[in-house]
Amino acid sequence: MFVFGIVMALLGAVMPALSERLEFEVADIGTLFLAMNLTMLACSSFIGAAMDRFGMKPPLAVGPVFVASALMLIAGADRTDDLIPAVILLGAGGAALNAATNTLVADLHDDPGQKGAALNILGVFFGIGALFLPLCAGALLGTLGIHRLLIASGALCVLAGLFAASLRYPAPKQKNRLPISDIPRFLRSRFVLVMGCLLFFQSGVEFTMGGYISTYLTRRFGISVAVASWLLGGYWAALMIARVVLSRVLVRANPRYVVTVCAAAASVAAAITAIAPTPTYAAAGICLAGFALSGIFPTALGIAGAAFRDHSGTVFGILFTAALTGGTILPWVAGRLAGFAGLPWVFGLVAAALAVISALASRLGGRRPPISPVRLTLDRHLDVP
Repeated sequence: MFVFGIVMALLGAVMPALSERLEFEVADIGTLFLAMNLTMLACSSFIGAAMDRFGMKPPLAVGPVFVASALMLIAGADRTDDLIPAVILLGAGGAALNAATNTLVADLHDDPGQKGAALNILGVFFGIGALFLPLCAGALLGTLGIHRLLIASGALCVLAGLFAASLRYPAPKQKNRLPISDIPRFLRSRFVLVMGCLLFFQSGVEFTMGGYISTYLTRRFGISVAVASWLLGGYWAALMIARVVLSRVLVRANPRYVVTVCAAAASVAAAITAIAPTPTYAAAGICLAGFALSGIFPTALGIAGAAFRDHSGTVFGILFTAALTGGTILPWVAGRLAGFAGLPWVFGLVAAALAVISALASRLGGRRPPISPVRLTLDRHLDVP
């Protein structure tokens, strides 16, 4: 998950520094996100079912190697077009790591609150990885340069892959078949559809925020790349701190209410960022958004994992596909919107998406007994699991 954090923060962290060597427009950032997220989307559509059949070791061992290869390609890029193969590898590695880490941790707990708490702790390591590159860029960019920072980050990713390959994992849940044929049944679940819509917007928001913060700060307020990197680091730090807090809160709180409140607060924070008159107000809005946004994804996954224990990989694969569809579309739309109306509208779009998430959260279940996948016919008549 540390490596996946690097994946999520990478483009937003390195774009300002790469712009000094490569020529690209704001809309080109959206194109790079599109290529990366389409790859993640394609991989996520089948990786969940594959994990239920073959286990979680392959994606956890190979994913970091893909990410390391992408970092090396970005370090050596001479043109914007050279970044396309790199972001494709980044997307493939990120999809494997996102699906496998979340599914593995969710499988270790039964209660939705416990799942949500454990997934928030897992998300802390995501925050560490996402914080790693922006802080390194802010502190070491002038000394080491972006090339050496990317090479060092790639070496850490290789070490993470070797560590994952050395571990033992739970046996596959579907040892005798690849459960792709079960996917249409899960897609008929109203709960899965509502959850998928929620994660569509959540992932789109998270990708958009991480990708545009540095560019927004440098181009609107004229601050330096180093300062923008520190503020981006503050966003990821706020996200990480909040997940530590939520890991305690979710043991007792209703997960549905946590998602609703987090989305509403993050929407307000994004609106503050969009209309901020000074960098100080923008920084406050960015950090508040990171703090509030942090609890949505892992808490929602905890609810889903409790509802479909025996097919968690397959259901998570569906939900990750929905999430990454949002992660593909919203940053691209944000790039076009920024080019047409200005960068503040990116955060206006984020605020609107978060308001939709808060509304959808009312359709999720709280602390109710999870439904077995063999009872999907009953689930079709229910609003919540």
